[in-house]
Amino acid sequence: MSRFSVAQVFRCARKTKLVEPDTKLTFIGFGTMNGRDGKPFKTRDGGVMRLENLVQETKDEMYQKIIEGGEMSEEDARSIAGIVAISALKYGDLSNQASKDYIFDIERFTSFEGDTGPYILYTIVRIKSILAKYAEQGGRPQETRIRDAADDSEKTLMLQLAQFQTMLAAASDELAPHKICAFIYELANDFNHFYHETRILAEEDETRKAGLIALLVLTQRVMETCIDLLGFEAPDKM
Repeated sequence: MSRFSVAQVFRCARKTKLVEPDTKLTFIGFGTMNGRDGKPFKTRDGGVMRLENLVQETKDEMYQKIIEGGEMSEEDARSIAGIVAISALKYGDLSNQASKDYIFDIERFTSFEGDTGPYILYTIVRIKSILAKYAEQGGRPQETRIRDAADDSEKTLMLQLAQFQTMLAAASDELAPHKICAFIYELANDFNHFYHETRILAEEDETRKAGLIALLVLTQRVMETCIDLLGFEAPDKM
């Protein structure tokens, strides 16, 4: 886009009052979304795909995976598929540096494993499930407090959480949402490693259990803040 075209877009935005007069507008160059062949992404019939068709195709892909993954009503599956599909598309796009081209691979973007939106959401839903069970046992997740780390996986998770504010400042200063994606992906990995290494609800020491729950509460809060900034949300179950 030429400098003249950018100025026109900004002027139109102000005249139509889409933005306030004193709002700072910045143009961010971006690459192209390509198919597996490296060429601009198109539909099967050769035309450039419309966004509404891309969203629907992604929803259909997610619906099939959710139905195959376990017992769930069609209504719930459709609803959750819509939420997860949006995460797959937005995360898949924003996780790449804006100025670079990238390959759109619907199979990879909708995977529940790896650096994807569905993987991030699955991790948040796992945390929600643990906290819900703790509450069912009579615990009060929001009244717990974090204690000193007892092992390496717990310490690693804490250290990653401690990078949150620094990451946000860098992402804001550099107008780089891919930094948020990189952070939350590492956080999800660190949490899942901690989860597999740690007895949480089965912990017999109630003081330690409360400390672990507090760490989960903070992890959920940070992850949900990140996905809110990226423009999507997490369902309560998947």
